[in-house]
Amino acid sequence: MPQNPIRHAGGRNGSNGANGRNGIVEKRPPGRPRSEESRQSILRSTLKLLKENGFPELSIEAIAADANVGKTTVYRWWPTKAALVADAFSASADQELQFPNTGSVQRDMNLQMRRLIRLFRSERGKVVAALLAGGQSDPELLEAYRDRFLWPRRRQAYQTLQRGVDRGELPAGCDFDLILDSLYGPILMRFLIRHIRLEESFADELCGLVLQGLKSQV
Repeated sequence: MPQNPIRHAGGRNGSNGANGRNGIVEKRPPGRPRSEESRQSILRSTLKLLKENGFPELSIEAIAADANVGKTTVYRWWPTKAALVADAFSASADQELQFPNTGSVQRDMNLQMRRLIRLFRSERGKVVAALLAGGQSDPELLEAYRDRFLWPRRRQAYQTLQRGVDRGELPAGCDFDLILDSLYGPILMRFLIRHIRLEESFADELCGLVLQGLKSQV
């Protein structure tokens, strides 16, 4: 009797592949593919539970249960709870907090600051408050917030300000960190202290005060 030309690797049951139609072996791709659906579910559950319970009461076990994944799945992608929380917030805000390039440094900064204020006034503002509050007693959380959310946007802001210098809108050699702290510090103060209502129009006032003042030095 002639032998079957189809050879099943790994023995009779084809342990290195799956039997397809007509006995043809369908090979699985090497490695274990990362599930984007599970990843997004984990990020959503993290934000949801953080708003409900705050950072101290948040647990990886609760996140995994809410996202319907195993705890090991969470730890495979995020080494700590702080890293997961910072990534969840960063991913939720990434697109809307991008800096535009309109050809005017004042307009670019103004538009981005308005978007940030809008985010602070939304439900996600509770997530920011929880992150900053938790970071006061948890250095790991504050470090994760800086590394995964603050610094990526800070670098974008540097590029925006540099374009302003290159176009002659800002003086050469100006202190970018001082400019950014002067623009965003008052927003954070109104957001956290709530002594004055935080409105989007506040961005217009800050940009006029800080950037127009610098423009006069060019």
